[in-house]
This record gives sequence, structure tokens and C-alpha cells, in this order.
Amino acid sequence: MGMIQLENMEFYANHGCYKEEQIVGNQFLVDLTLETNCDIPMKSDNIEDALNYLKVYEFIKEEMDIKSHLLEHVAGRILDRLYKEFDQIDKAIVKVRKMNPPLGGKLESVSVTLSR
Repeated sequence: MGMIQLENMEFYANHGCYKEEQIVGNQFLVDLTLETNCDIPMKSDNIEDALNYLKVYEFIKEEMDIKSHLLEHVAGRILDRLYKEFDQIDKAIVKVRKMNPPLGGKLESVSVTLSR
């Protein structure tokens, strides 16, 4: 068993409950941990045998481009998409962070973490 981690993926997106957030947008960071069997690609050194994390990134980017009100919705869509596209995933954990959220005070980020 192995873990593949994509950390601090940066996206500019228009997620949020408030109209202004959906117009102006904000900076988001996404962390992903995938558990998968790495035995075959570890020996073969062949991308065809591995969980292709370039494709993983591309699918996450596509989901981040879809406007949503809630971080829970974004994170859930990311998990749904990854499980649909990759049957090698045994477990996935995704964390979506909104940087500098408009909450009326100084706050670095707010985040939602989902696992399946």
C-alpha cells in the first residue's frame, strides 16, 4: 500500500455563499491524500501501471472551476470525480481551504476536510 499526496494546490475560484464572493472570487488551497496499491508501478516504472497524478490534478482543477456555495460541496464533488475516474483508489482525503475568508476579522483560512 502507498500514499500519493498532492499538497497546496492553488486555485483562484468563485466559491462562496455571498454574491460578492461569486463575482470577485478568492484564493483556495487543496490538499489530497490517496491510498493505493503501489506494488506494480514500484517494480515496473511504467505510468500505465500507476495512479496518474497529473490526471488527478486536472480533474481537481475542473471541479474547482465549477462555482459552488459551500466548501463541503466542492470537496464532495472532488471525491466523487476521483472515485469515478480511478478504480485504484482505496481511500481518499481532500482538504479545501478558502484563504482570507470574509468573516469580519483577521483569519488566514477556513477549511473543510472530507474522506472516503
